[in-house]
Amino acid sequence: MEDGGQLIARVRARDAAAFERLYDAYHRLVYGVAMRVLGERSGAEDVTQAVFMKVWNAPEKFASGNLAGWLVRVARNSALDLLRNRSRQPVELPEHSALDDGPEAEVFARLDALSVRSALEQLPPEQREPIESGFFGGLTHEEIARNSGVPLGTVKTRIRSGLLRLRATLDGAVRA
Repeated sequence: MEDGGQLIARVRARDAAAFERLYDAYHRLVYGVAMRVLGERSGAEDVTQAVFMKVWNAPEKFASGNLAGWLVRVARNSALDLLRNRSRQPVELPEHSALDDGPEAEVFARLDALSVRSALEQLPPEQREPIESGFFGGLTHEEIARNSGVPLGTVKTRIRSGLLRLRATLDGAVRA
């Protein structure tokens, strides 16, 4: 099986078969992220289609790194754009998401939608909820703390602990 980098290189060369393989490998991941952000099928399907159209029409947008992580970010941003466009009032999104750096990026770069959903469900609510709010809801640590009434340091600790547990769970799933 080719890795994402090999597939995207072939897509850049306009290889339709490679694009189909890339779609087959990643469409559930993209759809899952869009579904979590939007909470409805129709919009998630639209976002999934838009993400893969972007991949086909502008594969050079992916420069290097982890393709799954890049697709997750594109899907999340596209879903948030859709939410923003649906709203008559502009939605202010943070410049810096709670989960843009550090181990968070590594955890979500290895995403498989079903594995992640299962791993998230195994986390205690005090860890799962801030992770979902930051990644799928686009909230910063400060916004999560304010919304939950939990001190900022506690929010950060819970997110970090939850992400470490996610990493361990997902690493176990990859090796199994």
